[in-house]
Amino acid sequence: MNYSTELHLALEALEAFAAAAADRRGPVIRQRPMVELARTLELDRLIAEGGLRGDGLQRFLKDYLAAATRLHHPGYMAHQVAVPHPMGALGSLIDGYLNNPMAIYEMGPSAATVEFAVLNWMLRKVGWRPAPMPGSSEAVGDHGGGVLTHGGSLANLTALMAALGRVAPNAWEEGVPRDLVVVAPEACHYSIARAVSILGLGRKALKAAPTDADGRLAPAQLGSYLRSLRQQGARILAVVANACSTAVGLYDPLQEIGGLCRDMGVWLHVDGAHGASALVSPRYRHLLDGVELADSLVWDAHKMLRTPTLCAAVLVRDHRDLDAAFHEEASYLFHDKDQPGIDLAHRTVECTKAALGLRLFLVLAAMGERGLADYVDRQTDLAAAVARRLRAAPGIEVAVEPQSNIICFRLDGADELQLAVRKRLLEDGRYYLSATEFRGRRWLRLALMNPVTDSTDIEGLLTEIRRHQTALG
Repeated sequence: MNYSTELHLALEALEAFAAAAADRRGPVIRQRPMVELARTLELDRLIAEGGLRGDGLQRFLKDYLAAATRLHHPGYMAHQVAVPHPMGALGSLIDGYLNNPMAIYEMGPSAATVEFAVLNWMLRKVGWRPAPMPGSSEAVGDHGGGVLTHGGSLANLTALMAALGRVAPNAWEEGVPRDLVVVAPEACHYSIARAVSILGLGRKALKAAPTDADGRLAPAQLGSYLRSLRQQGARILAVVANACSTAVGLYDPLQEIGGLCRDMGVWLHVDGAHGASALVSPRYRHLLDGVELADSLVWDAHKMLRTPTLCAAVLVRDHRDLDAAFHEEASYLFHDKDQPGIDLAHRTVECTKAALGLRLFLVLAAMGERGLADYVDRQTDLAAAVARRLRAAPGIEVAVEPQSNIICFRLDGADELQLAVRKRLLEDGRYYLSATEFRGRRWLRLALMNPVTDSTDIEGLLTEIRRHQTALG
């Protein structure tokens, strides 16, 4: 059945949606009650009857997009989700139509090859040796490895599974030893705590690392803390470092931490879900100096690489660690066969896996490294300018000097005031920002993801904040 008309309708609707958002027409966010939205979209009828095409599809798209959150709007400053490049979105469309679950090479040779090449590009950026392309004449030797997963939470779990395979190689058959602990700053992403519990270690196995006043790992105290844990009979599964932290966007000192972990024989995992994209920037790459000393790194392309969700890389310095992370028996998949490529299923929780590499590759192929570097530089520079502007405004405190595109600030007043102002901003819908806790207080938080957000948007946001602050007394 030919759906070319429907494809054109969808494309026209999306182009109009993005253009209106970029021109600042309409709200960033409009949260209609779910029950009301379900009626408007006629979900129950369409599920029962089908037939959504032509004019019906056009009406559905109109209502659906009207209720969607507009990341393309310059007033979008809330969360660490990319405003996707159109070529990346095209990759999602191509992948969705082909539907090649490419974790098994024979089910998606082109997708697997693209993912392999993209992972090698990322490994080079880290400073690790890329993997030789299967079937090439490249020397094998020691090299890195990786896999793309559906999100940073799954990526962090996969990295800790790789650490488990090295530290406790019998755990897959015999269970997880009870003496293992993971050491991480309290500012680490919640997915680290989830991964520790999913691994069967229990929440108590996550130990709070010594940090400075801003929540960054403190290398001077970390060594003695790790030694004290060992003296108490614990084995260190991994130390987790932030690059950068989710709440305020600060980078841990990887050079010192990496050298310490190497000397002590401890696995170092760097959660670079958001901040690892600074690796593409000659100006900001120094923020990750020492990352090459780590054993694993998570890097989300769907944050600062303009790639649609989800596309998160798990990268390891030694490919053998990732290859040993999982064990599986499935005779319908894994058996003696001619293998002109590589089965990535051995490296991930997922068996059926989307062609995530195509999304990132098409962004790279459209923008190039220089284009992505310019984007990272622009957003980081904008954050510094916004911080200066906020500091100059009376009655506003900026939490820290931003190292990324994240700025946290608060108004004079209680935590309740910060949340009340945010609530009113969301109700108006013209600006969308988030809130976080830092140093025991509540802060308003900007994540400057949109490549067209500029100083006029910041001034408009400040005007609205002052208006709501005055109204709240």
